[in-house]
Amino acid sequence: MRLTLLGTGTSFGVPQIGCDCAVCRSTDPRDRRHRTAAAITVGGTTLLIDTPPELRVELLAAGIDRIDAVLFTHEHADHVSGIDDLRMFSLRQRTPLPVYANAATADFLTTSFRYIFDEGVVPIPGTSKPRLMLETIRPGVPFTAAGIEVLPLGFAHGRVEVLGFRIGTMAYVTDVKEVPPAAREALQGLDVLVLNALWWREHPTHQSIPEAIAAARAIGAKRTVLTHLTHETGHAALTAALPDGIEPGYDGLILEVAE
Repeated sequence: MRLTLLGTGTSFGVPQIGCDCAVCRSTDPRDRRHRTAAAITVGGTTLLIDTPPELRVELLAAGIDRIDAVLFTHEHADHVSGIDDLRMFSLRQRTPLPVYANAATADFLTTSFRYIFDEGVVPIPGTSKPRLMLETIRPGVPFTAAGIEVLPLGFAHGRVEVLGFRIGTMAYVTDVKEVPPAAREALQGLDVLVLNALWWREHPTHQSIPEAIAAARAIGAKRTVLTHLTHETGHAALTAALPDGIEPGYDGLILEVAE
């Protein structure tokens, strides 16, 4: 199983518009962070997690030209607003693309992107729209996406529920404020954990780096990779500051995980 981090930045991305800080001016390519997304490939099947604004650029950089299903973590713009880029996959594969989301995110998608999900909206001949099959999923209830078994887990993120996903010995959890005991139990026995960590100080809806370190230690994955990082932490400096077994992710990082 291969996990590719397509984007590892926050909703602002890095560099931020109008910012002249050291990280935003950095020449280290690992400090250039698109909005957060990931791809999981098992055999010849690829699942996409989220559709951020830079999705087309991220997929081109990763060399991914086929998506078999999409898992949405939640409804925020930096995780869904690139959804139209799925159009190419449903066109090339000539079949509707399965997409999975919790009830609140599914409602947001159908309302905000009516032209996609309303069957009454028919493209003018010679034009197209994404052909997506939306299915609602619930935390704690496993489901199968393109033949791959996925366990969704629920987390609080301000006023919305975020889904994290466990597939075998890998889990992807982003945009959470904390990892509660029940979720920690469900995440035991991992080889790889991808976990959000915004910055060193506290935030009302996201884990800080110290909070993410504590959660990672409680979960005990062999390898924890941090994502959803801001311009307050450069890659090299953060790598040096983190304890063994925990490291910052970067756009394009590929993680090989035993199935």
